[in-house]
Amino acid sequence: MLDIKFVRENPDAVDTAMANRQTTWDRERFFALDEERRAVIAEVEKLQAARNAESKKIGALMREGKREEAEAAKEAVREVNDQIEGLADRRSALDAELNDFMAHLPNIPCDATPVGKDETENPERRRWGTPRDFAAEGFEPKAHWDLGTDLGILDFDRGAKLSGARFTVLAGAGAALDRALQNFFLNTHIARGFKEFIPPVIVNREIMYGTGQLPKFEDDAYHTGEDQFLIPTAEVALTNLHAGEVIDVADLPLRYTAGTPCFREEAGSAGRDTRGIIRQHQFTKVEMVKFATPEQSDDELESMVAEAEYLLQQLGLPYRVISLCTGDLGFSARQTYDIEVWLPSYNSYKEISSCSNCGDFQARRANIKYRDPEHFKGVRLLHTLNGSGLPTGRTMAAIMENYQNSDGSITVPEVLRPYMGGMERIG
Repeated sequence: MLDIKFVRENPDAVDTAMANRQTTWDRERFFALDEERRAVIAEVEKLQAARNAESKKIGALMREGKREEAEAAKEAVREVNDQIEGLADRRSALDAELNDFMAHLPNIPCDATPVGKDETENPERRRWGTPRDFAAEGFEPKAHWDLGTDLGILDFDRGAKLSGARFTVLAGAGAALDRALQNFFLNTHIARGFKEFIPPVIVNREIMYGTGQLPKFEDDAYHTGEDQFLIPTAEVALTNLHAGEVIDVADLPLRYTAGTPCFREEAGSAGRDTRGIIRQHQFTKVEMVKFATPEQSDDELESMVAEAEYLLQQLGLPYRVISLCTGDLGFSARQTYDIEVWLPSYNSYKEISSCSNCGDFQARRANIKYRDPEHFKGVRLLHTLNGSGLPTGRTMAAIMENYQNSDGSITVPEVLRPYMGGMERIG
């Protein structure tokens, strides 16, 4: 959530930020709500001062035997209390309305985020690896959905029978590959300074709100009850581990990781991504989350991207890194890098990791602060970051397509073989 004081004092900057994000905000409504709320607060304070003055008179009047005047003062206090109570109701309504207004405003992009209208204007930063030339090897590569079906490791029909469209059963070596990827990712992160968690996959409404999934993206979330949801990513649970807490600066940055099932309705999605295991309603993902001071967060974003890149390098999968422009930036992010892996079935790169610095946007919603007594009094909001490290499904698809052989088998990347009992080939 944005700082209401910042919005109040910098409406032109908000105008620019929202325009760059290809969205709009109702500036007039914000100021109307904000000004009425402040006027109500001022009136309450005025009435409270008048009530306190009248209350002080009552005791003196009683001591002086002026009972009629004392009763009149008591009646005046009761009338003021009624007015305060009525204004309190209005204040609560205005607070709720203004909070809802602010909850729908996306984060303001930082200066490092390139300005652009949509994904076609995301600048590429770098590439690693060279896509395999299957034509030179004399065969036409298959898409992972065909490879998986032929090998009996991806069963789309039984997934649909059990749960409907865009659910898949992983069988045999497919299940082993998914599990191997999760263990490889987690072990790598842990060895490089991350702390592992296994959080619940059902969270309360305020937890979804804390990271910005609600209220804007409620249609994409799976409800398990009126106020509980299946997590769309472990980011939701990991970030909120410290909701309402104050962290000592000596403990920052904190680096957390978790591998969890993730659940997304994917409302409105369609097209090629609905084939195979690229865009599923249920999938497994290893997530990275960081808590940092404002001074640390930019460097922590760069190291988070490097962490996801390292996994792909160890797997030998070609990829590229792009910067998301303002028009393609996620709701809670101020800066984001996407890592896209090469997929032969698309003959292009496809997103496999998104690493974001959210600044204090999520911390304000979830009330996560830090103390640094050597540099300031009291407490301040810290910065939160999150990134995929990585989703097992999309990584599996990339391995199947990039490591396929002319006979329809799949070579297991060397780094995964210890996690698969030494298996070198599927099929």
